[in-house]
Amino acid sequence: MDFIQRVLSGFSLDIGPLKEPLGFIRVLEWVFTICAFATTGGYSGSSHIILDCPDRKDVEAEFAYPFRLPSYGPYFPSCNGTNKTYLQGDYSSSAQFYVCVGVFGFLYCTITLVLYLGYQHVYREGRRPTIDLLMTAAFAFLWLVSSSAWGKGLTDVKWATNPDHLAEICKPTCKAGEFPSMGKLNASVLFGFLNLILWAGNCWFIYKDTPFHRDPNPPPTIEEGGVSSS
Repeated sequence: MDFIQRVLSGFSLDIGPLKEPLGFIRVLEWVFTICAFATTGGYSGSSHIILDCPDRKDVEAEFAYPFRLPSYGPYFPSCNGTNKTYLQGDYSSSAQFYVCVGVFGFLYCTITLVLYLGYQHVYREGRRPTIDLLMTAAFAFLWLVSSSAWGKGLTDVKWATNPDHLAEICKPTCKAGEFPSMGKLNASVLFGFLNLILWAGNCWFIYKDTPFHRDPNPPPTIEEGGVSSS
């Protein structure tokens, strides 16, 4: 209880950092990070194939995050409903890694924004800007790796759920139907690379607050009254 009181007593709200690149870019990172993992983790869709049956049967194959495709149950591409088939492919590793980076990035943005806006005097002390620089650079690297991996995973998901591909197993009695909507997943990859740009670019503004950017030998000040002659 005493610790919480000490923490709250040191809080001093100052929105000034939001007017500077350091704070403004961090807010953008916070927003785009939410968009990245929300568009991926909240996705669900379905592929359709049309069977040439007397009643023109529409077969639906559903799938969703984390894209462990065989786990979403069978679909039946036959007129009598006896031909049980599953979507093929497990792309959960790249999708879950991408979402994990997004969630941890969101948490880190939240913590640093609290420091920027409420504990600026604490943030400026010691090595905290240096730690912030290293963490931001690490997240920039993670966004590069996870976005690239998820981009490849999404390409594989699109192929595995393509109705043209699914219809091949039951030709000539079936044909491709409605394609799944992939707009959210395409946007998720875009948000990943936008985050890469934001986090990598923010490294420069954080670097300016570290001791590495400060002049270790500031120019000597001229004493008042001018230089004395010997």
